[in-house]
Amino acid sequence: MKHVIALDVGGTGMKAALVGPDGTLLHQARRPTGREHGPDAVVEGILDFAAELRAHGTTHHGTPAAAAGVAVPGIVDETHGTAAYSANLGWRDVPLRDLLADRLGGIPVALGHDVRTGGLAEGRIGAGRGADRFLFVALGTGIAGAIGVDGRVEAGAHGFAGEIGHVVVRPQGTPCPCGQRGCLERYASAAAVSEAWSAATGRDVDAADCARAVAAGDPRARTVWDRAIATLADGLITALTLLDPRTLIIGGGLAEAGETLFTPLRDAVRERVTFQKPPSIVPAALGDTAGCLGAGLLAWDLLDTTDRTEVTT
Repeated sequence: MKHVIALDVGGTGMKAALVGPDGTLLHQARRPTGREHGPDAVVEGILDFAAELRAHGTTHHGTPAAAAGVAVPGIVDETHGTAAYSANLGWRDVPLRDLLADRLGGIPVALGHDVRTGGLAEGRIGAGRGADRFLFVALGTGIAGAIGVDGRVEAGAHGFAGEIGHVVVRPQGTPCPCGQRGCLERYASAAAVSEAWSAATGRDVDAADCARAVAAGDPRARTVWDRAIATLADGLITALTLLDPRTLIIGGGLAEAGETLFTPLRDAVRERVTFQKPPSIVPAALGDTAGCLGAGLLAWDLLDTTDRTEVTT
């Protein structure tokens, strides 16, 4: 059966799959990223994992993978197939696409930014299915986004499109590691909520604990939560003004709070809208499989649609 390799590289672990022409997951596997052994070991681990997936496809499906898609964190030059920078994994300017193509017998390889790749999956087959314009925003340790247009995700001229977490919402505010002050992710990410709630309680607690306290009626938690939502809405209204998406998809750890997040967030965005047309604001649907599914879509997109025929040998 014809299939592609999909690989989602995270800070601590890698998720992978062999994906059939109709999106069926033919095989799934996981393994640690191994970043504790250094960037060279991470790259070698990715190459070895991909080679194992190719061998599995040949053995169990009669043919090696026709293409591969890989999602990685950090700054990605998708045009040149380079993992340009990742503080998390410690690499810089790694020609990952060429290295993978060489290890996988010369098949075409697509390299994508992890959030943009996850956003591609959410927009095309997940919560944004059917939307011609969508914005996917992941609220995790940081905040990043994916701008979707007609089933594709915009990378930008230099690979920075969708970095909504570094929109300045509080000028001269909290310093950000990016070099600016007052960035959105310093106030409204899961990490920022965890930090603020820990300061309020004097305990080592996280954003999920804050969300539970909000649901239980804790006024201190409500203060922390409302401040984060107000700031998030300020950042989102800037994005909505610029992009005019039909659907706004919210994912990441903070979105796991469900309506504790979504009800006040929808209200806050609605309060800020003047001439803009408010989008539908929906939770992401694919969870931690989005990056891997998106990598599979990237791989299939490299192939002509006429190549999506099932082939057995």
